[in-house]
Amino acid sequence: MAIYELRTYEVAVGNMARVVELYQQEGWPALKKHPERLVGYFTGDVGALNKLVHLWKFEDDADRRAFWAGVFADPEFMAFAKQLRPLLASQNNQLMLAAPWGPQA
Repeated sequence: MAIYELRTYEVAVGNMARVVELYQQEGWPALKKHPERLVGYFTGDVGALNKLVHLWKFEDDADRRAFWAGVFADPEFMAFAKQLRPLLASQNNQLMLAAPWGPQA
């Protein structure tokens, strides 16, 4: 059964433009080298203005762990992460299962 990982980063106030720029220039180029697991990235519009949310789909927890191990072993991604981390106020990760009704993405 597939699992989904919802990662929510709260960006420190005033840093969203830099976070977006950093993802466009370094983060996404590094991430897209790894197996496709991304469902989507989202930024807050109303109410959650300083939020960056991304949703990932994995076959199971072993697939999830192998994916992130590969990403975290990538020097280009880690160089990006080193720049990103000081711009964040917090990070929250949730693992979820698809409900047994509705669309199955």
